[in-house]
Amino acid sequence: MKLVNWNVNGFRAVMKKGFEEFFKTIDADIFSIQETKMQESQKEWNFDGYYEYWNDADKKGYSGTAVYTKIKPIEVIYGINGSGYNHEGRVITLVFDDFYFVTCYVPNSKRELLRLDERMDFEDQMRDYLVKLDQDKPVIYTGDLNVAHMPIDLKHPNSNTRNPGFTDEERDKFSKLLENGFVDTFRTLYPETVKYSWWSYIFQSRQKNVGWRIDYYVVSQRLMDKVKDSEILNDIEGSDHCPVSLEINL
Repeated sequence: MKLVNWNVNGFRAVMKKGFEEFFKTIDADIFSIQETKMQESQKEWNFDGYYEYWNDADKKGYSGTAVYTKIKPIEVIYGINGSGYNHEGRVITLVFDDFYFVTCYVPNSKRELLRLDERMDFEDQMRDYLVKLDQDKPVIYTGDLNVAHMPIDLKHPNSNTRNPGFTDEERDKFSKLLENGFVDTFRTLYPETVKYSWWSYIFQSRQKNVGWRIDYYVVSQRLMDKVKDSEILNDIEGSDHCPVSLEINL
């Protein structure tokens, strides 16, 4: 099974930058998206062979998630545990026979960490939700998780210590998730590899590869032996993020 995740930073914008060709070429079984920045009713395209599920933010042009899947889920759950933080359209859970698939766009703590307290609450609720799901059947958790977990995961760790996405608080929450039965697939397979999934639009950051790894596939520990590969597709352009992918035997 092939899974692909991409924060597209505006679905309509990325459709003008080759998204459809990439989508068809990569031929994922499940393709999840963050920052749609639109309502589903504004969509002017269809991808044959997929069921699609959207979670739009109440505020137009903001946030939003979507999932395209070849396999029809038993159930679809929106928000954390069916309700939490759903006004920003950040979480979609697909329930399958043998696993849960969860895609998430984790809130950014914002400049001067204005949203850090809210982010901490989100992290706690999300972790509790994932742990609860994991008690029933294994979980694949993916998305823009808005945290560079380790110094290797960003170009300039020392100068970003108290910046959003690399605070001790955010990194500790990610560590706590892993301590509760989950695995960062890419870092487990490639412990020394330096690859990024997001670059600022300023200062030619992408051309200079001054980036951060903040997009992940995290799985229940008991799924890790089924993971064939976890990749960062940093040659794919069209957004300030690049896609990440997971190949898993399920």
